[in-house]
Amino acid sequence: MQKRMIAAVDDDSRVREALQSLLESAGYRALLYSSGEQFLSSGKLMEIDCLIADMRMPGMDGIELQRRVRVERPGLPMFFISAHQDAVARERALKGGALDFLYKPFDSVDLLRAVASVLNDDADSKTGI
Repeated sequence: MQKRMIAAVDDDSRVREALQSLLESAGYRALLYSSGEQFLSSGKLMEIDCLIADMRMPGMDGIELQRRVRVERPGLPMFFISAHQDAVARERALKGGALDFLYKPFDSVDLLRAVASVLNDDADSKTGI
């Protein structure tokens, strides 16, 4: 069986590396991008099963990325992560179809459960619980 592909878009290399380690430890294939532009130009939008994106990034922010993704893949499960407590951005993201908005540092178990839930995977086996 082919591994589910999760794209993670964050301008912080440490966050990308942590997400890669977390997702791969749960059996997913992690595709990492440093910007929304890099992700959209990768040609992987139609291949991924889920998208995790930072809200604030140089250039294209998370809301603009979400808007562009929704044009091509309206039903793609999408989660946001952010280091900034911004209720307005959170509300916009959720109204735009994001399934969750987690603040950094987020609980890795919470993120894995959310991803497993939308992909109909066994969440407990993904989190080791």
